Amino acid sequence: GKVGVLALWTGKTKTILTVEQEKLLESYADLAAVAIEGILLSEEAHRAQIVGATEKLQTALLNSISHDLHTPLVAVIGALSTLRERSMVLDDNNRRDLIDAGLKEGERLNHMLSNLLDMSRIEGGALRLSVQLAEIKDLIGVALEQVGNRHGVHPVNINIPDNLPYVMVDPGLMVQALINILDNSFKYSQPESAVDITARLLDEKVEIEIVDRGSGIPPEDLERVFDKFYRLQRPNSVAGTGLGLSIVKGIIEAHGGNVSAANQPGGGTIIRLVLPVKTLKTGNINER
Repeated sequence: GKVGVLALWTGKTKTILTVEQEKLLESYADLAAVAIEGILLSEEAHRAQIVGATEKLQTALLNSISHDLHTPLVAVIGALSTLRERSMVLDDNNRRDLIDAGLKEGERLNHMLSNLLDMSRIEGGALRLSVQLAEIKDLIGVALEQVGNRHGVHPVNINIPDNLPYVMVDPGLMVQALINILDNSFKYSQPESAVDITARLLDEKVEIEIVDRGSGIPPEDLERVFDKFYRLQRPNSVAGTGLGLSIVKGIIEAHGGNVSAANQPGGGTIIRLVLPVKTLKTGNINER
């Protein structure tokens, strides 16, 4: 089949090619066609290889996500079934424990589903920002309130100067990003260990650091923790879809900022957010 068109321009004069020149030109055309066809076949084989690997990866990820979603759902169903059984004699404390357990697992399930929906919006280009002036202290306060005590009690030390300028952000999305970071900080920290939240102004940008006292991140994984579905392989690893930090990255970059991870000397992880004070990526903004 045809792989392209070769045009010959001989200048303004009507030059007639000799037989030898025509044969030489045909030879060049044949060689070019063979080279182009080889490249196209190579690309097609490479695409087929990628499709096969992607399908295997998607199957593995689907199995993993299905398991993660199934676990809290079973806990909710179990708690409700126990409460419904008339033959079960429960005192007030046991009944309250069942209700609290079902509610906790229901909230975890809702958080996982929200992350999946957020990731589909980010990848589908449907993420639109409704920006307004917001105070960092308020955003952090709302995020902490929504996280609550679902990961146990962790003291939170907040160090934010009173004169920190406001930022132009989508409050709902920024709170979601902070929730995802705090969720990780609490999940991977020792029980009752403190989490530090600091903010400062650096060169017309606001830098927010959330520091936990967990086991940290292997140096080779510091960049990969923001990849979709990536989870650290550790013994007794906590449940999750591996989407939390990738969603954080999508939200922060949509605001014209950046996010990075680092290890704290002595143990723990530092998640650093940098947001511009005034300028944003206008292409992803829908101001109201």
